Amino acid sequence: MVGFMTEEPLDAEIVEDKKDLTATPPVVVPEGDYTEGGVPTFDFVRDRIENRVATGIGSQELADATQEGKAVEDQFEARKKAGQDKLAEIRRSMRGGS
Repeated sequence: MVGFMTEEPLDAEIVEDKKDLTATPPVVVPEGDYTEGGVPTFDFVRDRIENRVATGIGSQELADATQEGKAVEDQFEARKKAGQDKLAEIRRSMRGGS
């Protein structure tokens, strides 16, 4: 044969890694966000709340800035006014006046 190949068989054996599969890895707690007991810190909770408020305000501002958002707001106001008018009409009819 040519090159590195020989006609003699090679003896080999499989060596298994000796890892301890029964050991549980330690729980990784993000530093500063949770206590060792797994409870979120006050700063973490406050930041999450502030983030949600800012996201809500931003999405409302974006919705108001678009044509579709304005159209939906106009439809809502028209339905609200129609509902108030209908309620006033029902109240007048129940009092006996027209």
